[in-house]
Amino acid sequence: MGSNIKIGVIGYGYWGPNLVRNFSEIPGAEIKTVSDFKPELLAKVQARYPKINVTTDCRDIYTDPTIDAVVIATPVSTHFDLALSALKAGKHVLVEKPMTVSSEQAMRLIDEAEKRNLVLMVDHTFVYTGAVRKMRDLVVSNALGDIYYYDSVRVNLGLFQHDVNVIWDLAVHDLSIMSYVLQSQPYAVSATGMSHVPGEPENIAYLTLFFESNLMAHIHVNWLAPVKVRRTLIGGSQKMIVFDDLEPSEKLKVYDKGITLNGNTESVYQMLIGYRTGDMWSPQLDMTEALRTEGLHFINCIQKGDRPITDGEAGLRVVRILEAASQSLKQQGRLVELNLAEVAA
Repeated sequence: MGSNIKIGVIGYGYWGPNLVRNFSEIPGAEIKTVSDFKPELLAKVQARYPKINVTTDCRDIYTDPTIDAVVIATPVSTHFDLALSALKAGKHVLVEKPMTVSSEQAMRLIDEAEKRNLVLMVDHTFVYTGAVRKMRDLVVSNALGDIYYYDSVRVNLGLFQHDVNVIWDLAVHDLSIMSYVLQSQPYAVSATGMSHVPGEPENIAYLTLFFESNLMAHIHVNWLAPVKVRRTLIGGSQKMIVFDDLEPSEKLKVYDKGITLNGNTESVYQMLIGYRTGDMWSPQLDMTEALRTEGLHFINCIQKGDRPITDGEAGLRVVRILEAASQSLKQQGRLVELNLAEVAA
């Protein structure tokens, strides 16, 4: 395909402007139309991008035969209907995270895209950051040794959502990173949380994920913290990683620290644990904006017929965990098993 991929964007609220800005600058892409039901938001689009068409009716995007792909940046409850309509109109789809409100909806979108041979991609933005891709490289190359734990804190004061709880809003980031970096899927999840605003969804939650190997993951999310923290620790038998997304330059630090077991003793009670402390290094990271990398990947997948890194299946895996976590949350932390065969599918 020599000509540009023409794109329609639905939703110009919180995340839409970032998507429009990036796709406007990507070679091979051209934004033709932006749709939002708020005229005041469309006025902003017109002021900044006079060549882009605007409409309050997203059906104008579906019915335009020149539009190849649709980017959906709307509340999660609307994702399924909008994405399904786009696929049925023969358009490739990039949908905001979480992909859908249920795994059943996610599977229907995957089937529809497969049937029509269309690209279905989920905007798990963090997967396209230099830091997360470097973490995956370190895990895949076995530089960390056996992975012992994945521990993440994502807290701040603010942006209370009314339609989803804090797990669907914040933990979705960590689950998409974890799924991409660790290369293995949990078999069960336990979640506890609480709402401190009457009638509103949970604003603080703790998730624990269990894996078949000797690995566990813990995610702490909170809308009611006095400070903003975005920190992930990954502990391995050889090395350990600290990923601090708020660090301006050294977002990733790799520590040559760990324990060594001296098992020569007669009895387990005399097992000696030695602590190993070595150097810390901060690897050079690709500082390209994640959305640009992701946008280029989306265009590339459409042109070449490739499968995106964050395809419908990746979106489904995260939604399945979110569903199980919500179920566990309602039952005060009861362990909810995930069907591994389904999750890996």
